[in-house]
Amino acid sequence: MHKRVRKAVFPVAGLGTRILPATKAMPKEMLTVVDKPLIHYAMEEAKAAGIEQFYFVTGRAKSAIEDYFDVGFELEATLRERGKTELLDEMRSWLPDAGQIAYTRQQRPLGLGHAVWCARNLVGDEPFAVLLVDDLMVCEPPCLQQMVEVYEKTGGNVVAVVEVPREQTSRYGVLDIVEDDGRLARARGVVEKPAPEVAPSNLTIIGRYIIQPEIFCHLGRTRPGSGNEIQLTDGLAALIADGQPFYGLRAAGRRFDCGDKLGFLEANIALGLEHADLGPALRRVLRHYL
Repeated sequence: MHKRVRKAVFPVAGLGTRILPATKAMPKEMLTVVDKPLIHYAMEEAKAAGIEQFYFVTGRAKSAIEDYFDVGFELEATLRERGKTELLDEMRSWLPDAGQIAYTRQQRPLGLGHAVWCARNLVGDEPFAVLLVDDLMVCEPPCLQQMVEVYEKTGGNVVAVVEVPREQTSRYGVLDIVEDDGRLARARGVVEKPAPEVAPSNLTIIGRYIIQPEIFCHLGRTRPGSGNEIQLTDGLAALIADGQPFYGLRAAGRRFDCGDKLGFLEANIALGLEHADLGPALRRVLRHYL
């Protein structure tokens, strides 16, 4: 019986340099896709997967994230006075319960592996999920839920993966595959941002992980790797070397890279067209311009 995945880490300390100047004074996680910020979508996905504790690894100028998941007394009072009870109930429905959410700081930008390591005392000795908020996953069932269902059968570590053109492998962590049934691949290794000519495959990790807590020991002694940062991929490789199972899941659904300007625009168009209220009007607007 595998320990249940109850906790999730959201590394949200990054500067969002790929989408400047929009992120100069606003956390990239608060950028809005249609009518909700990216962080909201990630929280919804985590909740759907059964996550009970939500841990945010923040940095300077990220207070808007904390405020978003807090009670807005002034806003609630205004909505109540104006009789907008339906909107008030909707606002309350997605707020975490008291004690479900916690924040810790990554004081220096030392990489994703370091950001995850900063949450070690919150996670403790349990398997946990990691969600990178700028990877917006639109899946049914939600991506992390699909991963949890796989984890309950396989144990070990599970990551979401996509196939990319080989010339793009230098942007990602890449799996060295042993078995692959077209949906789930078992890996014997993982390499961070390999050159295309030496990449073991073109199956690459995207921003969803289920990880065993032993990774914290490895991350605590990992030296800076690619980009002179402490890479999460190096910690994952160490878990594989320890003999832990490691799987990559091609989740059924779509991924939008909202840390990229074009990907962010695409997400707004795609989800806007599917929006019950806005979709028909947006389709007319797009026809006008195209």
